[in-house]
Amino acid sequence: MGVSRRGVLLGGGMLGAVGALGLVSPAPAWTWAPAGSVVGTGSGVDPHTVWDPAADTVVQALFERDEVDLVNELLAGWTDNDQPLPAGLPTDLRDFLEQARQLPAWADGSKLSAFFPFYEKRGLYIAVLYGMGSGMMSCVIPREAKAVYYSAGGADMKDRIAKTAKLGYDIGVRDAFGPGGKMVVTCVKTRLTHAAVRHLLPASGHWRASAPESKPISQADIMVTWHSLATFTRNRLASWPLEVTTAESEAFLHVWQVTAHLLGVADEYIPATWDQANAQSRQVLDPILAPSKEGIALAHILVNMASDYDLGISRTMFQSFTRYVLGDQITDWLELPRQPVTDAMVERGWPPFVAFREGTMKLPLPPQGYWMFDEFLRQGALFFLGEGRPINITMPTANNPSYS
Repeated sequence: MGVSRRGVLLGGGMLGAVGALGLVSPAPAWTWAPAGSVVGTGSGVDPHTVWDPAADTVVQALFERDEVDLVNELLAGWTDNDQPLPAGLPTDLRDFLEQARQLPAWADGSKLSAFFPFYEKRGLYIAVLYGMGSGMMSCVIPREAKAVYYSAGGADMKDRIAKTAKLGYDIGVRDAFGPGGKMVVTCVKTRLTHAAVRHLLPASGHWRASAPESKPISQADIMVTWHSLATFTRNRLASWPLEVTTAESEAFLHVWQVTAHLLGVADEYIPATWDQANAQSRQVLDPILAPSKEGIALAHILVNMASDYDLGISRTMFQSFTRYVLGDQITDWLELPRQPVTDAMVERGWPPFVAFREGTMKLPLPPQGYWMFDEFLRQGALFFLGEGRPINITMPTANNPSYS
């Protein structure tokens, strides 16, 4: 399946209804049918009007009882899927976490297990697309960019990206959702973080003045981010010279389906197939992409994150890879300058690099060697983002202090 880099096919459709001034037409009414979901049925309620009442109720109570800092401290050591919950947690939170950590009845263990061999071979490509594609795409998703910018994450983007990178890393380890993994805990902690942001952000005058919604991070917003990661990455991989089997493609979809469930998304909004994912993405993601002052600011923070350590080399390469995977329109919206030398290097060099690497995959040693090299890069990135400390996902207790 070919993907136009200049047009950036996201959910199988072109960039949405954006005019010359970058103004986005209103999102169309929700019409995606729950018959296309993993459970095949549902109410059909617009997910823009649905949040996460189970998590929101518990987290609001934690704030009212002034227990958020205590809970963050207690949960710091809870990292592995098979760990019991720590002692001392409030009863309502403990009950919620025990329920939230359960895999859905429709989870397929064989598909979850099949993802790791695929990731073992293609983890580098996926990491590039997560970081320089999906991560930068978030800056042209206005609701997401504004929520990040005015919340606690906007005050410390390195920490915020570290926590996002942890989710991207944990999904790719062996037995990610099983007893030996961490992905279930990472998702549940992220769900608590989302609930805390929903509790705090409406108090920000800057956010209220800029955001069209009265409450952030709806079910639709989470699925928009889901498509910017899962659907975008799947479609972009399909445009490169590599062979992905049907089983591998289904495994990739399934780990993201289970992730959505663990993040609190109702099953009726989780697509059952890639065709359904593309159909939903065309409705919820493609039309809303647009620049915003908050997104532009975040993009420049991201591309400059490591420039103090490498004389700006990473910034130039980051910009060129962003232009390569997202295309000119999005990169220009983010006011990232063209880099004639590295832009050409990436555009001409990446396909042959992928083709060479794929061509050696059937030899005895390269797959293991590639995995070791890729893992070294991933661990190095996490070490840099976490500043040498374990990355711990916590509930924020305030918004960005620079914007009350």
